[in-house]
Amino acid sequence: MQGEATDLYIRTFSFWKHLTNKEKSLVNAGTHPVRFVRGAQLHRDPGDCLGILLVKEGQLRVYTLSEDGRDVTLYRLFPGDVGILSAACTLDAVTFPVSIEAVADTDVLRTEASVFNRLLQENIYVKAYAYEMAARRLSEMLWRMQQILFLSADRRLAIFLLEETKKAGSLEIHLTHEQIARYMGSAREVVSRLVKYFAQEKLVKPGRGHLTILDLQGLAAVAHNTRQLSEGGKGTIDG
Repeated sequence: MQGEATDLYIRTFSFWKHLTNKEKSLVNAGTHPVRFVRGAQLHRDPGDCLGILLVKEGQLRVYTLSEDGRDVTLYRLFPGDVGILSAACTLDAVTFPVSIEAVADTDVLRTEASVFNRLLQENIYVKAYAYEMAARRLSEMLWRMQQILFLSADRRLAIFLLEETKKAGSLEIHLTHEQIARYMGSAREVVSRLVKYFAQEKLVKPGRGHLTILDLQGLAAVAHNTRQLSEGGKGTIDG
């Protein structure tokens, strides 16, 4: 376990080379492999403090909940990504409450919050890394909220599909309309209607549980608002 944690931390964390041997031993002793099954809720209550999560396999979704129970996906964590807001209790300036769930069966390396907090107090490089990562995640969250508040649904869907092709490295996206809606912060009915319009425009080819991208440049034009959809899909659909 120690060797595995050390190898991954060397590749992932810029502060590792600035740790003392004692601090490295502390990290290794306080880091454990954890497996979360699909649908597991890792972090819901503001008092939860899991610590730092380094995703090895699978996928985690970070989201926020409204008073009426509607959730909005803020970002997702993939293999090699680091979950910093799961240790927000150790960051005095970060108080934004988030929830985290396992989208798929997910294996992580979890460094205990108490261990990470000690490193924060004793090592300036760890503190700089933590706040830089937190600022990066908060910027992602702000961008997501700006999309929901200010961009039309067709542009948001086009942006989402372009982002997914980059993540997957493929023109085929294996997500249902309901999943896309959840990740976009929209409604399934809105996504289904827009997919139909995108198909009419020859931008995508829908399939059962997946979409195939046919025209990346066309999607980019919709995303940048330089191309509008015909027959009612002109960015007037709310959601």
